[in-house]
Amino acid sequence: MIWERLKTWFGGGPHEEAVFHEEWIEVLKKNVPLYARLPEDLRQRLHGRIAQFIATIRFEGCGGLELTEEMILTVAAQACLLVLRREGRPYPKLSAVYIYPTTFSSVRKQTDAHGIVTEGNVRRLGESSGWGTVVLAWDSVVQGARYMDDGDNVTFHEFAHQLDHEDGPTDGAPALPSGAAYRKWSRVFHENYADFLQRTEEGTEKVLDAYGATNPAEFFAVATETFFERPQQLFEERPEMFGELSRFYHLDPRGWWQEN
Repeated sequence: MIWERLKTWFGGGPHEEAVFHEEWIEVLKKNVPLYARLPEDLRQRLHGRIAQFIATIRFEGCGGLELTEEMILTVAAQACLLVLRREGRPYPKLSAVYIYPTTFSSVRKQTDAHGIVTEGNVRRLGESSGWGTVVLAWDSVVQGARYMDDGDNVTFHEFAHQLDHEDGPTDGAPALPSGAAYRKWSRVFHENYADFLQRTEEGTEKVLDAYGATNPAEFFAVATETFFERPQQLFEERPEMFGELSRFYHLDPRGWWQEN
Protein backbone atom coordinates (compact mmCIF):
# COMPACT_ATOMS: atom_id res chain seq x y z
CA MET A 1 0.00 0.00 0.00
CA ILE A 2 1.10 3.57 -0.74
CA TRP A 3 0.55 4.67 2.86
CA GLU A 4 2.56 1.72 4.21
CA ARG A 5 5.47 2.62 1.92
CA LEU A 6 5.45 6.23 3.06
CA LYS A 7 5.10 5.17 6.68
CA THR A 8 8.11 2.87 6.35
CA TRP A 9 10.15 5.65 4.78
CA PHE A 10 9.27 8.22 7.42
CA GLY A 11 9.29 5.87 10.39
CA GLY A 12 12.96 5.01 10.32
CA GLY A 13 14.73 8.08 11.69
CA PRO A 14 14.45 11.47 13.38
CA HIS A 15 11.46 13.25 11.88
CA GLU A 16 13.09 16.63 12.33
CA GLU A 17 15.71 15.51 9.80
CA ALA A 18 13.29 14.02 7.28
CA VAL A 19 14.64 14.32 3.76
CA PHE A 20 11.96 14.89 1.17
CA HIS A 21 12.25 13.54 -2.35
CA GLU A 22 12.13 16.32 -4.92
CA GLU A 23 8.90 14.89 -6.38
CA TRP A 24 7.22 15.23 -2.97
CA ILE A 25 8.23 18.87 -2.80
CA GLU A 26 6.79 19.37 -6.28
CA VAL A 27 3.50 17.84 -5.10
CA LEU A 28 3.36 20.34 -2.25
CA LYS A 29 4.17 23.26 -4.56
CA LYS A 30 1.43 22.21 -6.96
CA ASN A 31 -1.31 21.18 -4.54
CA VAL A 32 -0.53 23.36 -1.51
CA PRO A 33 0.73 26.65 -2.96
CA LEU A 34 0.80 28.14 0.53
CA TYR A 35 3.81 25.85 1.10
CA ALA A 36 5.93 27.85 -1.36
CA ARG A 37 5.19 31.06 0.57
CA LEU A 38 6.61 29.73 3.84
CA PRO A 39 10.05 30.90 4.97
CA GLU A 40 12.69 28.23 4.39
CA ASP A 41 12.95 27.32 8.08
CA LEU A 42 9.21 26.70 8.29
CA ARG A 43 9.27 24.61 5.11
CA GLN A 44 11.95 22.40 6.63
CA ARG A 45 10.01 22.16 9.88
CA LEU A 46 6.88 21.25 7.93
CA HIS A 47 8.74 18.37 6.28
CA GLY A 48 9.48 16.95 9.72
CA ARG A 49 5.90 17.39 10.91
CA ILE A 50 4.57 15.69 7.76
CA ALA A 51 6.97 12.80 8.33
CA GLN A 52 5.77 12.33 11.90
CA PHE A 53 2.13 12.67 10.89
CA ILE A 54 2.39 9.97 8.22
CA ALA A 55 4.37 7.69 10.54
CA THR A 56 1.69 7.83 13.25
CA ILE A 57 -1.66 8.25 11.43
CA ARG A 58 -3.37 5.58 9.32
CA PHE A 59 -4.71 6.59 5.89
CA GLU A 60 -7.46 4.71 4.09
CA GLY A 61 -9.20 5.25 0.76
CA CYS A 62 -12.99 4.88 0.79
CA GLY A 63 -15.73 4.70 -1.81
CA GLY A 64 -13.45 2.98 -4.31
CA LEU A 65 -10.68 5.59 -4.00
CA GLU A 66 -7.15 4.24 -4.49
CA LEU A 67 -4.77 6.27 -2.35
CA THR A 68 -1.70 7.90 -3.87
CA GLU A 69 1.34 9.61 -2.41
CA GLU A 70 -0.08 12.88 -3.75
CA MET A 71 -3.26 12.49 -1.71
CA ILE A 72 -1.50 11.58 1.52
CA LEU A 73 1.08 14.36 1.22
CA THR A 74 -1.55 16.97 0.31
CA VAL A 75 -3.68 16.17 3.35
CA ALA A 76 -0.73 15.78 5.71
CA ALA A 77 0.86 19.09 4.68
CA GLN A 78 -2.28 21.09 5.37
CA ALA A 79 -3.02 19.29 8.63
CA CYS A 80 0.53 19.93 9.81
CA LEU A 81 0.42 23.64 9.03
CA LEU A 82 -1.96 23.95 11.98
CA VAL A 83 0.51 22.26 14.34
CA LEU A 84 3.71 23.54 12.80
CA ARG A 85 4.98 24.96 16.09
CA ARG A 86 3.69 22.16 18.30
CA GLU A 87 6.14 19.72 19.90
CA GLY A 88 5.50 15.98 20.12
CA ARG A 89 3.01 14.11 17.97
CA PRO A 90 1.12 16.43 15.63
CA TYR A 91 -2.32 15.11 16.66
CA PRO A 92 -1.94 12.75 19.64
CA LYS A 93 -5.61 11.72 19.75
CA LEU A 94 -6.00 11.17 16.00
CA SER A 95 -5.71 7.60 14.70
CA ALA A 96 -6.98 7.60 11.11
CA VAL A 97 -7.79 9.74 8.08
CA TYR A 98 -10.36 8.39 5.60
CA ILE A 99 -10.52 9.89 2.12
CA TYR A 100 -13.46 9.61 -0.29
CA PRO A 101 -13.25 10.66 -3.94
CA THR A 102 -16.01 13.25 -3.51
CA THR A 103 -18.85 14.18 -1.14
CA PHE A 104 -19.95 11.33 1.12
CA SER A 105 -22.99 10.45 3.22
CA SER A 106 -22.98 10.73 6.98
CA VAL A 107 -25.66 10.16 9.60
CA ARG A 108 -26.64 13.29 11.51
CA LYS A 109 -28.61 13.22 14.76
CA GLN A 110 -30.78 16.16 15.74
CA THR A 111 -32.68 16.80 18.95
CA ASP A 112 -35.71 19.07 18.83
CA ALA A 113 -37.12 21.31 21.55
CA HIS A 114 -39.11 18.38 22.97
CA GLY A 115 -36.05 16.15 23.29
CA ILE A 116 -37.00 13.96 20.34
CA VAL A 117 -33.94 12.65 18.48
CA THR A 118 -34.12 12.12 14.72
CA GLU A 119 -31.51 10.77 12.33
CA GLY A 120 -30.94 11.46 8.67
CA ASN A 121 -28.29 11.15 5.99
CA VAL A 122 -26.49 14.30 4.93
CA ARG A 123 -23.89 14.92 2.24
CA ARG A 124 -20.55 16.14 3.57
CA LEU A 125 -17.21 17.45 2.31
CA GLY A 126 -15.47 16.58 5.57
CA GLU A 127 -16.09 15.33 9.07
CA SER A 128 -14.09 15.19 12.30
CA SER A 129 -14.88 13.00 15.28
CA GLY A 130 -13.86 13.20 18.90
CA TRP A 131 -12.87 9.52 18.86
CA GLY A 132 -9.88 10.09 16.59
CA THR A 133 -10.90 10.13 12.94
CA VAL A 134 -11.09 12.67 10.13
CA VAL A 135 -13.01 12.01 6.91
CA LEU A 136 -12.39 14.12 3.80
CA ALA A 137 -13.59 14.38 0.20
CA TRP A 138 -10.52 14.42 -2.03
CA ASP A 139 -11.91 16.81 -4.65
CA SER A 140 -12.72 19.32 -1.89
CA VAL A 141 -9.27 18.87 -0.34
CA VAL A 142 -7.61 19.80 -3.64
CA GLN A 143 -9.90 22.72 -4.35
CA GLY A 144 -9.49 24.11 -0.85
CA ALA A 145 -5.71 23.90 -1.01
CA ARG A 146 -5.15 25.25 -4.51
CA TYR A 147 -7.46 28.25 -4.07
CA MET A 148 -5.43 29.44 -1.13
CA ASP A 149 -6.82 32.94 -0.62
CA ASP A 150 -10.58 32.40 -0.43
CA GLY A 151 -10.82 31.39 3.23
CA ASP A 152 -12.41 28.07 2.25
CA ASN A 153 -10.32 25.01 3.12
CA VAL A 154 -11.98 21.79 4.27
CA THR A 155 -8.73 20.27 5.58
CA PHE A 156 -7.94 23.26 7.80
CA HIS A 157 -11.56 23.22 8.93
CA GLU A 158 -11.72 19.56 9.98
CA PHE A 159 -8.32 19.53 11.63
CA ALA A 160 -9.25 22.65 13.58
CA HIS A 161 -12.11 20.54 14.95
CA GLN A 162 -9.53 17.90 15.95
CA LEU A 163 -7.67 20.54 17.95
CA ASP A 164 -10.96 21.61 19.52
CA HIS A 165 -11.69 17.97 20.50
CA GLU A 166 -8.44 17.56 22.41
CA ASP A 167 -9.56 19.13 25.69
CA GLY A 168 -12.92 17.39 25.76
CA PRO A 169 -16.07 19.12 24.43
CA THR A 170 -16.10 20.52 20.92
CA ASP A 171 -17.02 24.04 21.94
CA GLY A 172 -14.82 26.44 19.99
CA ALA A 173 -12.09 26.59 22.66
CA PRO A 174 -9.09 24.32 22.01
CA ALA A 175 -6.63 23.25 24.70
CA LEU A 176 -4.95 26.35 26.12
CA PRO A 177 -2.02 26.65 28.55
CA SER A 178 -3.71 28.33 31.53
CA GLY A 179 -6.92 29.51 33.10
CA ALA A 180 -6.03 33.08 32.20
CA ALA A 181 -5.59 32.05 28.56
CA TYR A 182 -9.03 30.39 28.59
CA ARG A 183 -10.62 33.48 30.10
CA LYS A 184 -9.06 35.76 27.49
CA TRP A 185 -10.01 33.39 24.66
CA SER A 186 -13.57 33.12 25.97
CA ARG A 187 -14.04 36.88 26.15
CA VAL A 188 -12.56 37.61 22.73
CA PHE A 189 -14.36 34.81 20.91
CA HIS A 190 -17.66 35.45 22.66
CA GLU A 191 -17.58 39.12 21.66
CA ASN A 192 -16.54 38.36 18.09
CA TYR A 193 -19.05 35.54 17.72
CA ALA A 194 -21.91 37.76 18.85
CA ASP A 195 -20.81 40.48 16.45
CA PHE A 196 -20.37 37.92 13.67
CA LEU A 197 -23.91 36.56 14.19
CA GLN A 198 -25.33 40.06 13.94
CA ARG A 199 -23.33 40.93 10.83
CA THR A 200 -24.23 37.62 9.21
CA GLU A 201 -27.93 38.24 9.86
CA GLU A 202 -27.61 41.76 8.43
CA GLY A 203 -25.57 40.56 5.45
CA THR A 204 -22.64 42.85 6.31
CA GLU A 205 -19.98 40.28 7.33
CA LYS A 206 -16.98 40.72 5.02
CA VAL A 207 -14.38 38.10 6.02
CA LEU A 208 -15.75 34.99 7.73
CA ASP A 209 -17.94 32.42 6.01
CA ALA A 210 -21.56 32.34 7.18
CA TYR A 211 -21.23 28.65 8.10
CA GLY A 212 -19.44 29.84 11.22
CA ALA A 213 -22.82 31.00 12.56
CA THR A 214 -23.85 27.35 13.08
CA ASN A 215 -22.29 27.19 16.56
CA PRO A 216 -19.08 28.25 18.38
CA ALA A 217 -17.19 25.13 17.26
CA GLU A 218 -17.88 25.92 13.60
CA PHE A 219 -16.96 29.55 14.25
CA PHE A 220 -13.51 28.48 15.48
CA ALA A 221 -13.02 26.17 12.48
CA VAL A 222 -14.08 28.86 10.00
CA ALA A 223 -11.87 31.40 11.78
CA THR A 224 -8.94 28.99 11.40
CA GLU A 225 -9.53 28.70 7.65
CA THR A 226 -9.55 32.48 7.38
CA PHE A 227 -6.52 32.93 9.65
CA PHE A 228 -4.35 30.88 7.29
CA GLU A 229 -5.85 31.92 3.97
CA ARG A 230 -6.90 35.55 4.51
CA PRO A 231 -4.81 36.66 7.47
CA GLN A 232 -4.47 40.34 6.61
CA GLN A 233 -8.21 40.73 6.13
CA LEU A 234 -8.93 38.94 9.41
CA PHE A 235 -6.40 41.12 11.22
CA GLU A 236 -8.00 44.29 9.87
CA GLU A 237 -11.58 43.23 10.65
CA ARG A 238 -11.07 41.34 13.92
CA PRO A 239 -7.63 42.19 15.36
CA GLU A 240 -8.23 40.77 18.86
CA MET A 241 -9.44 37.46 17.48
CA PHE A 242 -6.51 37.35 15.07
CA GLY A 243 -4.21 37.87 18.04
CA GLU A 244 -5.73 34.94 19.94
CA LEU A 245 -5.37 32.66 16.93
CA SER A 246 -1.81 33.82 16.37
CA ARG A 247 -0.91 33.01 19.98
CA PHE A 248 -2.61 29.63 19.79
CA TYR A 249 -0.94 28.58 16.53
CA HIS A 250 2.33 30.42 17.35
CA LEU A 251 2.28 31.81 13.82
CA ASP A 252 1.57 35.04 11.97
CA PRO A 253 0.67 34.09 8.37
CA ARG A 254 0.46 37.72 7.24
CA GLY A 255 4.15 37.69 6.31
CA TRP A 256 3.64 34.69 4.03
CA TRP A 257 1.49 36.79 1.74
CA GLN A 258 4.00 39.56 1.14
CA GLU A 259 5.29 39.69 -2.41
CA ASN A 260 8.83 38.47 -2.82
